[in-house]
Amino acid sequence: MMESTETVLDTPGGEKRTCPDEELVHPAKRARVQDKEGENGGSGSQQALDFEENEKEECDEEEPMEGEEDVEGDGETFADMMKHGLTELDVGILKFVSDHKGFSGILKERYSDFVVHEINKEGKTVRLDDLTVPVEEEPLPEPEQQVQVLTEEQKNQLEELQLFKNKEGAFLDERRTLIHKAVKAMYPGLETKTEERDGRRFIVAYHTAGKRALAAPRKHSWPKSRGSFCHCVLYKENKDTMDAINVLSKFLRVRPNVFSYMGTKDKRAITVQEIAVLKISAERIAHLNKCLMNFKLGNFSYKKHPLKLGELQGNHFTVVIRNISGTEEQVEQAMSSLRNTGFINYYGMQRFGTTAVPTYQVGRAILQNNWTEVMDLILKPRPGAEKGYLVRCREEWARTQDPEAALKKLPVKRCVEGQLLRGLSKYGKKNIVTAFGLIPRNNRLMYIHSYQSYVWNTMVSQRIQDFGLKAVPGDLMLSGGKAHVLSEQEAEKHTIHDVVMPLPGFDVIYPTHVVGQAYRDMLASDGLDIDNMRHKIRDYSLAGAYRRIIIRPQDVSWEVIHYDDPRIPLVQTDVEKLEGKPPPAFPKEGKYRALRMEFSLPPSTYATMAIREVLKMDTSIKNQTQLNTTWLN
Repeated sequence: MMESTETVLDTPGGEKRTCPDEELVHPAKRARVQDKEGENGGSGSQQALDFEENEKEECDEEEPMEGEEDVEGDGETFADMMKHGLTELDVGILKFVSDHKGFSGILKERYSDFVVHEINKEGKTVRLDDLTVPVEEEPLPEPEQQVQVLTEEQKNQLEELQLFKNKEGAFLDERRTLIHKAVKAMYPGLETKTEERDGRRFIVAYHTAGKRALAAPRKHSWPKSRGSFCHCVLYKENKDTMDAINVLSKFLRVRPNVFSYMGTKDKRAITVQEIAVLKISAERIAHLNKCLMNFKLGNFSYKKHPLKLGELQGNHFTVVIRNISGTEEQVEQAMSSLRNTGFINYYGMQRFGTTAVPTYQVGRAILQNNWTEVMDLILKPRPGAEKGYLVRCREEWARTQDPEAALKKLPVKRCVEGQLLRGLSKYGKKNIVTAFGLIPRNNRLMYIHSYQSYVWNTMVSQRIQDFGLKAVPGDLMLSGGKAHVLSEQEAEKHTIHDVVMPLPGFDVIYPTHVVGQAYRDMLASDGLDIDNMRHKIRDYSLAGAYRRIIIRPQDVSWEVIHYDDPRIPLVQTDVEKLEGKPPPAFPKEGKYRALRMEFSLPPSTYATMAIREVLKMDTSIKNQTQLNTTWLN
């Protein structure tokens, strides 16, 4: 059930630590060189596949910016190192649908230039606009009845025990069942048991989990009339969904699996989405608003069900492209084309990794059953920007092929490289498949889905090249959830917006025109049989899927704005609205011009690919880094 493509400038973010006795959480130091954006908050079956949608822990998770001390590179600038990164051409992203003239601009110069609001399953855009805690329909059970069960002496004894003045308390009473219930209801952190002492039965009260138990209300005190799940809106800045959930779980002292959500969201962005928490009250969650920076939680309600991945209808984006070069006419043509025709539904750059070794190459080696190649691709040295300790780990591996020696170079052992090295150390280099299995399943699947995405991008580029933007005989469309080959008569009745293309697998069909043969040829050149996509290891057997080749955004609007200070935000956030702050004001003339656009996309669709169509510009981190560096100089 693992984003951004463009990042150069950033502001550090973190969490305040003002809540007493809370576990401390390390603040974010820098934005990753390549944040997560993928399907941009998406969902569904693709969710397990994208960097931004996975709980992938990379050793270079917070890649350094230019000048960072821990970056290896013999004095190279960050921009110089990113010359080794991937471009769109490397991953099959080749075509555009419109013929307007492109123009340049800076994407995600600030994380506040990219704002994502989830669209829930009812089609409503999720917004944070209420921080109040709901009034309980049925208040928490008052302990008055239980009080009557206990004597004053017993209550005093239990109060002292609860405050750790005694190790345990024992008292005699015939009404054992009532007392057990009373103690549990009135004294969080205490448990009771019945013991026989000197021929008489006593109830013994004792601590169950130390002082921390006082912080967490007992589950049995949850009102029966209240839904088991507290639903709320999570507003976050410059942090991806999994990082946010981990922070919230630490502060609430619960496991991350009590949280559910419909889709993951970008790191380098301001995002607003719905989450649900199992049997944690709105009061406790709202308290975090006083403790955490760059987070806000509100719009609380209690429901009987959690949220499920893929339930959302999509995401609404507000995007600022700064320092644009396009004329008013160029902008008008570009945005009108986006609204009326749409863009090619390519998998974005973040799907393929940030280094000179694309993730699809690892996926291809897995499908080829070439495990030595898998090991080598993950661990070998590569040019580009990486944390110094990861560079040293790779160098150690290349020099010694000793997994234990290479592992010692890693302070972070839970990243993919660390997990593979740990597996090799435990099982030996002759058992690479078993060693590779120590990497979490979703992270392993990410590699083969990256290969599928690479094939899909390449084939769609050929489809557009060969047949343009109209439906043709031999194309595929979905009917009743199943793929259907268009006849000549049917092709005349349908448009390019109805056409789908398959991700390769054992449970899909292929176009019957020349592109179908191109699929076969491409896989054959990679040593794969398109008619046998089942793998010896079941996890790596690809069923395949279908994906629309053209997406037309909804709710498209735009404006060109002028500004003088590149540091000021150009979008008003939900939190600023709650605080009553005025929206940003723009001069009629300014030193810089920016394009502010809004649009809605379905799940598993990449907003950067829509922006690419507008700018007619490579959205890779490599290109954006060069653009930012040029502008700053």
